[in-house]
Amino acid sequence: MLRKLTTSKLVNMCADFRPGKCNSVTAATKLAMKSLACRVKDLHAEVKMLDEQLARLTNLAAPELINLFGVGPEVASTLLVSAGDNPGRLSGEAAFANLCGVAPIPASSGKTNRHRLNRGGDRQANAALYRIVVVRLRFHEATKRYVERRTAEGLSKKEIIRCLKRYVAREVFAALKAIDERKALTA
Repeated sequence: MLRKLTTSKLVNMCADFRPGKCNSVTAATKLAMKSLACRVKDLHAEVKMLDEQLARLTNLAAPELINLFGVGPEVASTLLVSAGDNPGRLSGEAAFANLCGVAPIPASSGKTNRHRLNRGGDRQANAALYRIVVVRLRFHEATKRYVERRTAEGLSKKEIIRCLKRYVAREVFAALKAIDERKALTA
C-alpha cells in the first residue's frame, strides 16, 4: 500500500497514522513511522523558514550578485563567504579565479595545447560556480550558443565548462567589486 506513494504523500500518510496502544509489531511500526514523518515535516518547515531568511539576507547584502543569471541565495551566500574569508587575496580577477579553483593551468603534452582547472582553492566556491554554469547551460540562450560554437571548434564538454566557469568567475568578481564599492560609498 505504501510502496507506490510519492515521498510527500508517504510522509503525509504516515504523519496521519494512529498507532493506538503499542502492543503489537504493527502498532510499534506505525508509531515509529508517524514519529519519523512528523520529524520530516518539522525539518521541511524549518528549512523553508531558513531559506526565506537566507534569501532576504543575501538580497540585502549582495543584490548585484543575486541579479546574475543562475545565482540564487544559496550560491550567492557561498560565494560571499568565500570572498569574505579571504579579503586580502582578492587583489584582482585572477586572484579570485585562483581562490575559487578556476584559474587555468597549462596541461599540454606534445603537439596538444590545452588547459585544465586548478584543483586547489575553495571547493565550495568552485561548486557554486559549477552550479551557475549548469543552470546557464540549461536555461541561458547566450550560453547555449557559446556551447554550440565551442563544440564546433572541437572542444569537449569538460573544456567548455572550464571556460564557462572562468567566465562566470569574472562576472562574480565584478559583482563582488560592485558590492565593495557600494559599501565604501555608504560608509
